[in-house]
Amino acid sequence: MRIVLPLMHRRRNPLAQALSLVLGLLVIGVLMVFGLVVGGVLMVGGALWLVWRQWKRAGVARPAERQPEVLEGEYVVVHSSRPVAHH
Repeated sequence: MRIVLPLMHRRRNPLAQALSLVLGLLVIGVLMVFGLVVGGVLMVGGALWLVWRQWKRAGVARPAERQPEVLEGEYVVVHSSRPVAHH
């Protein structure tokens, strides 16, 4: 099975070439502006969300003296039966 694509015929009319170029640039410009607007909205929304989260955390009453969190446990040294080779 052979796939045959239609040949791309070049438009011979210079006005049609100019119009297609302008139309292509216009589409690319609209997509770029749309992308910048979406990016700006995401950045501003993210910044507002972070500020709101920090403000919400600051409103929580904290104890005056906070004890450090310490992990306590017992440790056992395990000796291996073979010597350790140092390189």
